[in-house]
Amino acid sequence: MGESTTVKGTIETTDASAVYYPVSDIRMDKGEGIYLYDIDGNEYIDCASATFNLSLGYSHPAVVKAMKDQADKLIHVTSSFQTEPINQLARKLVDLAPNRITKAHLKVSGGSVANEGAIKMAQRATGKRDVISLFRSHLGQTMMTANLSGNAFRKANFPLAIPGGLQVPDPYCFRCFYGQDSSSCNMMCVSRLDDFLEFASSGSVAAILVEPISGNGGNIVPPHGYFQKLRAFCDTHNIKLIFDEIQTGIGRTGYMFAAEYFEVEPDAITVAKGLGGSGAQVAGILASDELSGLSSSDHSFTYGSNILAASAALTTLDIISKPAFLKNVQETGAHILSRLERMKEKFAFVGDVRGVGLMIGIEIVDEKGKPDTILTNWLAEKAMEHGLILRTSRYGYGNVLKIRPPLILTLEEAEVICYKFESLLEEVMSV
Repeated sequence: MGESTTVKGTIETTDASAVYYPVSDIRMDKGEGIYLYDIDGNEYIDCASATFNLSLGYSHPAVVKAMKDQADKLIHVTSSFQTEPINQLARKLVDLAPNRITKAHLKVSGGSVANEGAIKMAQRATGKRDVISLFRSHLGQTMMTANLSGNAFRKANFPLAIPGGLQVPDPYCFRCFYGQDSSSCNMMCVSRLDDFLEFASSGSVAAILVEPISGNGGNIVPPHGYFQKLRAFCDTHNIKLIFDEIQTGIGRTGYMFAAEYFEVEPDAITVAKGLGGSGAQVAGILASDELSGLSSSDHSFTYGSNILAASAALTTLDIISKPAFLKNVQETGAHILSRLERMKEKFAFVGDVRGVGLMIGIEIVDEKGKPDTILTNWLAEKAMEHGLILRTSRYGYGNVLKIRPPLILTLEEAEVICYKFESLLEEVMSV
């Protein structure tokens, strides 16, 4: 870290000593499209889209213009009043969502509280309490969503005493919890839920909250038919199916929502991250009629329904919803997956490659096929020297590298990512 140039409270400092959380020694200066530049002029392709939220990359001109134009008129007003950007955003989200979705609750300011709100809606509608989630799920950072997420390390430091959370095995075919083969398992990750319902819950389950493709949990892509069986299970037991599409939504899979790709209609969909296009803070809960009616006193936040963010979101949706745009996401994603499959044959430590659209994961393994977390983290750190920004699964506790660049990626840029990534993997062989 650099040294402070001043005395506290008198002149501006240049170091990060006052920053509460740990940060890299690298200082970033500017971003444009899929690229990020540090203060020394080094260029990086951001395969993490910042925090998976820059769906249109850095400083997309149309998003920047929309926010500037709106800032000249009105930046924020209490959500008790109507505004045109919020009305338009709610209508557009509902129109783009699956048919079951009829309302948009925009008085939330992030993915965690969007998920909490969807849970409250399900509890209110069913009169029940518990929430089922998956082993490796990452549903947020608030006390409730952390409690419902998987991973013991996320709960170890806090007295999380919120009752009613029940984690069940995820549809992780590469490492099946039940030791089965997907071709003959009869989808035990769903068929065994009756046992969890009877023996592990309170008997009062309001909702199943699930990421269609796990974001932080390892980019797990459920097998074909999984969500149809899960939808049927929910209908049988009067349980609401909530899709956390905070990472998968807004075009990331090559479809506006992953629900469309998996051909299922959830009762609610939560959105955030990519909805802001180039970093605007915006989130929402998309809900069916049955889940409507949650009052402001039950779930609303000061910076929810922000007009400035809504203007960015409207422009983002206008761009991403175009068929040609979504087709490009599918094609660039397919190109990367195809190249990664060839790398899998070349490098023994690449255990699995999986993804949909530009939501891609590469599982790194040791010589026995077990998760190799040390190598995974080494690769992510070394990637910076190859001009790539990569993130790992489970906050560094996992063994999956994630490739999720901005959705504006071209085929030429996709090939550059593949070339750089293969060069990175080749470096392992020389160590």
